[in-house]
Amino acid sequence: MATQTTNQRKAAGKKAAATRKRNTAAKSAKSAQSSAKTTATKATTATSNATAAGRLTLDNVALQAERAVLIPVGAALAARDRVVEATKPFTKRTTAQKELQKEFNKFERRGNTARNTLRREAKRTRTRVERELRQRRNDVTKSVNDVRGDLQKQVTGVQANATQLAGTVKDRVTAIA
Repeated sequence: MATQTTNQRKAAGKKAAATRKRNTAAKSAKSAQSSAKTTATKATTATSNATAAGRLTLDNVALQAERAVLIPVGAALAARDRVVEATKPFTKRTTAQKELQKEFNKFERRGNTARNTLRREAKRTRTRVERELRQRRNDVTKSVNDVRGDLQKQVTGVQANATQLAGTVKDRVTAIA
């Protein structure tokens, strides 16, 4: 699979951002339309219930009928406004590029921050490992020197004892001879 160039990645990001905005606007429009239908249905039901009970005058019936028509129209206009607002930055190529460039700059900064964090963490880890290695090396060197010193003392002591015993044996052999 071929790797993407920077421009290709930018274009893909722009396209994805525009799609997300359109989808969000469409969802809000659909939600507003659904709310309008629900309200219109409730108004119609209330009107029919009130009419059946004989409690409404002609003016009230006209008002309820007018509400049943105006609510969905208002909801549709509100949904349209949301769609227009969501797509406003993308009506011209230059403004769309500017909006997407802002997003890319955010992503770039976030990537730089993550990279720098990883570098610092790696440096800290390397420094810690080097420090531990030096400490262990110094501990081993100290232990070897301690053992060497103890061994040297023991060898010197044994040599002194051997020399003394040799002298004593020599004196006895000379005394016997």
